[in-house]
Amino acid sequence: MTDVADPRPDPHSAALHCKRRGLMLILSSPSGAGKTTLTRMLLQSKKLDLTLSISVTTRPRRTSEVEGIHYNFITRKQFETLRDTDALLEWAEVHGNFYGTPSEPLEAILSEGRDVLFDIDYQGARQVRQKIGADVVSVFILPPTMRELRARLERRAEDPPETIAKRLENARTEISHWAHYDYVLINDDLQRTFEELTAIVTSERLRSPRLKEGLGAFVETLLNEPG
Repeated sequence: MTDVADPRPDPHSAALHCKRRGLMLILSSPSGAGKTTLTRMLLQSKKLDLTLSISVTTRPRRTSEVEGIHYNFITRKQFETLRDTDALLEWAEVHGNFYGTPSEPLEAILSEGRDVLFDIDYQGARQVRQKIGADVVSVFILPPTMRELRARLERRAEDPPETIAKRLENARTEISHWAHYDYVLINDDLQRTFEELTAIVTSERLRSPRLKEGLGAFVETLLNEPG
């Protein structure tokens, strides 16, 4: 006797492949707290499959940075044009330089169910939450101590002493905004912090509002299925 394929959708397969809206994972921290390294680790994770949002900045490129990968480096005049034509989702001035996120590509990415990683400060995070808060998952990374933060900045050997002093001064202002974030992690162990970030993304992807469109069809099929 030849087996006949069941025409009904496999509910287990449907549950695993429910269409969802992408999320915007925001990482913020004072300079030297490990955000850049954690961002790289998250992007290298095939399991997470995150897309990096590339910011524009007027800051000079560091020797370790690559145009179009770390930032798009533009002039102040170019930045002002983007800002004044409302082409930026968020923007901020940090250490005398401007940073911003072009808004045009983001909606298409989120609609496709892809998740975008943002490396922005508390000012940018606030603007993004105000504009599209439902899509945002925000995480603030704290250093274990201010002494360790200074040591990390000095080991980086990319900034003169006066710049390091300014970064430490600004770090206290940035840290004071920790309570505005959904999650706060103390980066005293890089691998553990990465694992905590991975758990956050995995959990947030399963929240019902993100799965609403796909789950609606699945639940309808489930309710109409004979027992």
